Amino acid sequence: MNESGIQPCVLGIDAGGTRTRARLADAATGAVLGEGVGGAGNALSVASGELVRNLVRALRGAVPGGRSGAVVSVVAGFAGGGPGGGAEKAGSALAAALSGVGAAPARVEVVGDADIAFASGPGVPADGLVLIAGTGAAAARVERRRAVRAADGDGWLLGDAGSGFWLGREALRAVLRSLDGRGPATSLAGAVGEVCGGLTKEAVVGYGFTGHPVRLAALSPLVVEAERTGDEVAGALLDRAAEELAATVGALAPCPGEPLVVTGGLLGPGGPLLPRFAERVGAAGLVPFPVPDGLAGAVALARLP
Repeated sequence: MNESGIQPCVLGIDAGGTRTRARLADAATGAVLGEGVGGAGNALSVASGELVRNLVRALRGAVPGGRSGAVVSVVAGFAGGGPGGGAEKAGSALAAALSGVGAAPARVEVVGDADIAFASGPGVPADGLVLIAGTGAAAARVERRRAVRAADGDGWLLGDAGSGFWLGREALRAVLRSLDGRGPATSLAGAVGEVCGGLTKEAVVGYGFTGHPVRLAALSPLVVEAERTGDEVAGALLDRAAEELAATVGALAPCPGEPLVVTGGLLGPGGPLLPRFAERVGAAGLVPFPVPDGLAGAVALARLP
């Protein structure tokens, strides 16, 4: 125990493209003591001030009153926060947020979201592959619990193949093609028309080019729902997304049987692309292990000596 008689605690933080989650745990046992949620935590796309505010909100929810002084170790995984990314910006924002809640841990470590996602796998694995497919999509090879090589993660405009961004954009393209006769009819048209404020080319194109790009990813559930009702266009899009994600993993020269941890809204437990993806990587001797997010991994890494 520390001088105040409170058992030492650790903080794990998963700062993703859509939300930031924080978890306080007992340093010795790993028992969860508190959790909090804040806004988006991408270290590349979120402004510094907003990033600090989102972190503070998550930390205040996770750290009950009187425990901030007991936090001895923090590991935070940031989307866009890996080496060569926004690690410095993420570190500055995290330091400000911790100070804002009265925490002064001896150890504070900023890593990429791939590191904590992989560590969420069974037994806190040290080496293998991880794939995150949600709003965006990126894979990494992990060695000694740190990502050493990445594939994709190139953003909504240039990459993130198979992601929510990708599916949303392809849904708009499929509807536009159906409207002018270049592609087959699809039930996606009605759902997309409702979101875009009208089923006209002008409305669909206008939706695609205005607002924050993240709203493209919000269209991906429409593809999943259309496929459930038997829409062939939607089914083909989901097939292509799974193929793109399998190709991203394939770029990392996987070895049959090595750990493959997957997460994100599309590939986490019960994710709509998980069966399709598992079938495709199974041909390479891989079995994906889905985890809800990287939060458990962040806590596990924070507890390591």
